[in-house]
Amino acid sequence: MYNYLKNKFALSNIGTKSLIKGIFLSSLINLCMMLPVGIFIMMINELLNPLIQSNSQFPSILKYLTLIIITLIIMFIVNYFQYSSVYISTYNESENRRIKLAEKLRELPLSFFGKRNVSDLTSILLADCASLEHAFSHAIPQLFGSIISTIIIIIALITMNWKMGLAVLWVLPVSFGIIIISKKIQTRTKALHKKAKLDATEQIQECFENIQDIKAYNITKNYMNDLDRKLDISEKAQIKSEFIMATFVTSSQAILRLGLVTVVLIGSNLLINGQTDFITYLIFLITASRLYDPLSGNLENIAEIFSIELPINRMKEIENYKIQNGKKEYELKNFDIKFENISFSYKKDEPVLKNINFTAKQGEVTALIGPSGCGKSTIAKLAARFWDPDDGKIFLGENDINKIDPESLLKNYTIVFQDVTLFNDSILENIRIGNRNASDQEVKKAAKLAMCDDFINKLPDKYNTIIGENGSSLSGGERQRISIARAFLKNSPIVLLDEATASLDVENETQIQKAISKLIQNKTVIVVAHRMRTIENADKIIVLDDGHIIQEGNSKELLNKNGLFKHMLELQNQSMEWSL
Repeated sequence: MYNYLKNKFALSNIGTKSLIKGIFLSSLINLCMMLPVGIFIMMINELLNPLIQSNSQFPSILKYLTLIIITLIIMFIVNYFQYSSVYISTYNESENRRIKLAEKLRELPLSFFGKRNVSDLTSILLADCASLEHAFSHAIPQLFGSIISTIIIIIALITMNWKMGLAVLWVLPVSFGIIIISKKIQTRTKALHKKAKLDATEQIQECFENIQDIKAYNITKNYMNDLDRKLDISEKAQIKSEFIMATFVTSSQAILRLGLVTVVLIGSNLLINGQTDFITYLIFLITASRLYDPLSGNLENIAEIFSIELPINRMKEIENYKIQNGKKEYELKNFDIKFENISFSYKKDEPVLKNINFTAKQGEVTALIGPSGCGKSTIAKLAARFWDPDDGKIFLGENDINKIDPESLLKNYTIVFQDVTLFNDSILENIRIGNRNASDQEVKKAAKLAMCDDFINKLPDKYNTIIGENGSSLSGGERQRISIARAFLKNSPIVLLDEATASLDVENETQIQKAISKLIQNKTVIVVAHRMRTIENADKIIVLDDGHIIQEGNSKELLNKNGLFKHMLELQNQSMEWSL
């Protein structure tokens, strides 16, 4: 049972133990709820005895008052421990589940995030975890506990009178059978509802992220109409899902209520024919009236358990996704990066890189150029093991990076990408991400090297200015300079620059390039660039086209060849002469 519950509901060891304890206590609560019934039967029996036997005494009120108080104390104690085991443990498990998922997401390669939408992952961490939280606190322990207690009660009733026991029992397999048979239909409609809801959520998120472009191109009305359409689809899917679930649940509950009618009819017949006594008949009548109420609620619990299979599977997909791992301790003879027969594709049968071979040496600048989509940025990301290649090997100082733990590997890298990510925090803390142990003075020194000091000192709170979500209060160039300041602060032996100066004006670009020249001394540098002036002094230029290396050498060597490099340089020179 332990392993079944753990695997079925994706629980931790502590969560599984708490669930089993909660099931036991829930069944104990159901049995305790029958204690008042027993006391009532005893009292009725004693009240009727004087009418049957003249020498019988009137029942003691003190005895029954004592029994009622003891029953209430027992029920209070059991409910107290059940609440602690079920509710408090469930919330602790939910907290651990979210942390566990977040930790796993942190370890996953970027290939996973390339396949999943942010709103989908947010939904798993928030909505899916919340639905599981409710199920484990309000449905699962109560359902299993009810099943156990019902079996015990049914055995006791059949022992007393098997005919009336069957009269109580027959509706249970029919009612629960209807719910179980409907599982596939309910699961399918829930999945359709989830998909429709995610589609609407993704469009809402897209609207927030691109509101500026939506307004600029005057497509607000069309966009909102499309959003309304998706919201309508989501609403209809939810109504359909809940209607189907309600249809099966209410039908089952209606059949369940027939059990009481059956007990009344069969019990009356047995009583009239002298096959049972009035007290036994009364016991079955009261027990049936008390038994069916919690079971009726458990029919809804079964439907809820069916509905959580989808979020559990979505979580398991994350938990079971293969992570990149490797050794944390390793020695590097140098910081050369060697690509050996590398092939890579984001999608199957759509190769981005084909048989790439080159070495970026320590102390040299290796530039990657070529048309858009030729694989330049992909090479930079593979070098940092953001993805793993389909074929071939990448070596860092003669170590295969596929055998090195990604977090341990990235300690050697300083990376500046074109798409800068900033946080809703102060400029000081955004730069300090480059080195969490850096002092304020070290942060400010890095900012000066990255030409950030001038615009920061013009801000209201200078370095303590909160810059908004993803640096919304800053210009593109300012955001990129903060990213470069992080690189100065980290000061790693390997530097990857992916269009690092793309958002800078000519004056700032020149100044930043001078600062970067200091940063990259005696380091392994890979530069991805479109502007030829950015890489004209590179030690080695790799020219890519359609995923292949078609030229390699320094700028003088490549200019002497009538190849793509010379053609791109001529086109860029022509574009500089263009005017309105």
